[in-house]
Amino acid sequence: MTSYQPNLLVPPDVLSVKGLTDYIQALLEEDQSLVQVWVEGEVSSAVRHRSGFFFTLQDPKEQVCIRCVVWNSYCEQLVIAPEAGEQIIVLGRIRLYPQRGQYQLTAWQLLPAGEGLRSLRYQQLRDRLTHEGLFDPLQKKALPAYPQTVGVVTSHQAAAWGDIQRTLKARHPGLHVLFSPTQVQGKLAPEAIVMAIERIIKDGRADILIVARGGGATEDLACFNDERVVRAIADCPIPVISGIGHQRDETLADLVADVCTHTPTAAAEHIPRLSDWQADYQSNIARLYIILSRQLDLAHEHLLHQKTRLRRFQLDRRLEREEVLRSRLQRHLLQFTKQHFVQAQQHQQLLQQQLIALDPTAVLKRGYALVRTTEDDIIRDALSLQIDQELKVQLAAGAFTARVSSIQPSSVQSDHDS
Repeated sequence: MTSYQPNLLVPPDVLSVKGLTDYIQALLEEDQSLVQVWVEGEVSSAVRHRSGFFFTLQDPKEQVCIRCVVWNSYCEQLVIAPEAGEQIIVLGRIRLYPQRGQYQLTAWQLLPAGEGLRSLRYQQLRDRLTHEGLFDPLQKKALPAYPQTVGVVTSHQAAAWGDIQRTLKARHPGLHVLFSPTQVQGKLAPEAIVMAIERIIKDGRADILIVARGGGATEDLACFNDERVVRAIADCPIPVISGIGHQRDETLADLVADVCTHTPTAAAEHIPRLSDWQADYQSNIARLYIILSRQLDLAHEHLLHQKTRLRRFQLDRRLEREEVLRSRLQRHLLQFTKQHFVQAQQHQQLLQQQLIALDPTAVLKRGYALVRTTEDDIIRDALSLQIDQELKVQLAAGAFTARVSSIQPSSVQSDHDS
């Protein structure tokens, strides 16, 4: 077996320190995999300098470390500051420091790793959904007073399903339960929970929906902080009761649910009991009896009051006086109307006699005639006529045309002239 031996007899191309450094810098800084990289590790040391943060990120398992820097231009944008002993995730790119021939990670953002990262993502999603109004109390739907069918979304293997069954059977033996099984833990759980909720909605019979899971570690409840599950509960047309984890646990599914309880048993206990319905029924009957009795008492009091007022006003006597007055006014009215009618008849007869006296046809019937010119002017004076003037003469029966042959003045006028 032969090993590689450098050929020392032929001089190789000699690079300067800067040339070698530039070559290595180009390899590191132009590699697309290192232009933007996420690195997780533990902060072993950290110093705040006037130009930025300088810290060392190490892998505690392998005892490997890398120097990191966050320049001042990015410090205000950091989610967290580097502190020794903290597990963090760093976003940045690889840079070479030529003066020392060392590479370092120039960071733009620092995030908490592990539980801290989950907490950050939870808070960011909670803030965004709060801003959208999904957790607004005014958006909560009221539970029906007398549900007939309850839908349940949980795992068929979980103790939660057994607790819910026992509680509902004991409190409300006649209640119809629709079970929609689903996973409640793991990466596939969010999609499975959404599908289970949709099955209940599509069925259309449930009046209330319980979404439940027993207690567990925080990471076991992560599926109930998934945005898909939260929106499925928010969009559900059926009022939703959540019963997830223990008393200390709170998920986004609890916040968006119409009623939040912290255990599956408590969720089932929130369904009204049959005995509660009976108690409400008896209470309503008693309250109705009290109301009706009070109304009857008030009506009786009002009737007595009206009777007292009638006696006080002596209504019968008032009616008699009013009847006498009405009869008297009626007689006066008839007498006045009759008298006025007789007077009107007499006046009408007088007018008729005057009209007969003034009727020109009556005069004509006595042998008189009415003489007019061709222009219908009435002739009253013979001296206004001319010889050979044509005239119209109207008699009581018929008319004819005449022509003036001579004009004779009246004897009264002749005597006056002489």
